[in-house]
Amino acid sequence: METIWFHVDMDAFYAAIEQLDHPEYRGNPVIVGGLGNRGVVSACSYEARVFGVHSAMPIYKARQLCPQAHYVRPRMERYSQISRKVISILETFSPVVQQISIDEAFLDMSGTERLFGKPRQAAILLKTRVKNETGLVISVGIGASRFIAKMASGYDKPDGLCRVSPGNEIAFVDAVGLKKLWGIGESTLKALARHSITSVPHLRQHSLNHLQQLFGEATGLYLHQVSHGLDPGIHTGVTKSRSISTEMTFPVDVSKRTVLEQNLLGMSHEVMFRTIQEGVLASTVTVKIRFSDFSTISVQTTAEKPFFSAEQVFTLAKSLLASRWQEGQPVRLLGVALHSITAGTPFLQQELFENPYQRKRDLEKVVLNLRSKGRNVQKASLLTPQEEEKSP
Repeated sequence: METIWFHVDMDAFYAAIEQLDHPEYRGNPVIVGGLGNRGVVSACSYEARVFGVHSAMPIYKARQLCPQAHYVRPRMERYSQISRKVISILETFSPVVQQISIDEAFLDMSGTERLFGKPRQAAILLKTRVKNETGLVISVGIGASRFIAKMASGYDKPDGLCRVSPGNEIAFVDAVGLKKLWGIGESTLKALARHSITSVPHLRQHSLNHLQQLFGEATGLYLHQVSHGLDPGIHTGVTKSRSISTEMTFPVDVSKRTVLEQNLLGMSHEVMFRTIQEGVLASTVTVKIRFSDFSTISVQTTAEKPFFSAEQVFTLAKSLLASRWQEGQPVRLLGVALHSITAGTPFLQQELFENPYQRKRDLEKVVLNLRSKGRNVQKASLLTPQEEEKSP
């Protein structure tokens, strides 16, 4: 049986939802992020990208490049709500759905041809279902591995559909080009250029041993694998125990604490809102960090009781980040995951002093409920961490 992976990417997800909810934004640049002087861009519409705006860019820089854009604060609970709706559609297509962030998921479509037709037919059906039921546009990449499927979904965005047939992986990565090869950022490109490696075929001419001598064991192995169209194993299979997770790969390596912590805050809210929506509890939080040399670490901690609030998750996640990261270290990927998932709601033991996070959890439930009814409500803590937010 042929192995078939789909990678689904919800195009410009945050900005697309803002355009969906606000018709006056449609066709215009939309930038989502913290709006203070130290805020960063969380996401932007394709209309804004034309002006050079990208995620993780400082808001002040985005304003210089695209002052005419609509600037809006993130609404993580709304984005999480729509994300769950999309994922529920994906789950009707495959028994194996691996959500890797709020706007991305892998589907194992092996053996589903009798149900949905050939891979391209199934992808068209999936795209149509999502568009009809949510109003959102998705891109779908199809390949024999997660890596190729991931690359394929970004090949013809937005509203993309690309299949890489088995045996065509090397031709595909050559067509994508070194600059757009997934996982290779500006610092790696500069390092490759110093050794006169300027294309994927040039990279493939070097042996694994030589690449590891030039760039180190982890980076050398990664470069060797991707240049041959092989899956480097960044996204492994379903975890042994259920988890709720999200992660972000930055277009440019990030080395500022404020930017990393702002993304941690948004991701903490995202995973916590999902636990509220699904009616589950979690007591373990994990922070995943991938550095510029592709080395990856995960560090976690388990609380004595289930988490009550995203603020609690963020406090622990920030501490975990500080334990393994030093100011100035370039980070290419950051992730937050909740583990030790159980069904139910927090058991409120009568104690002498009230749990300081209970009121925050209650507030998050109220915000989530109001958002589900279309009300424009936002938690102030989600706007921008570590700074006072100013109106745009």
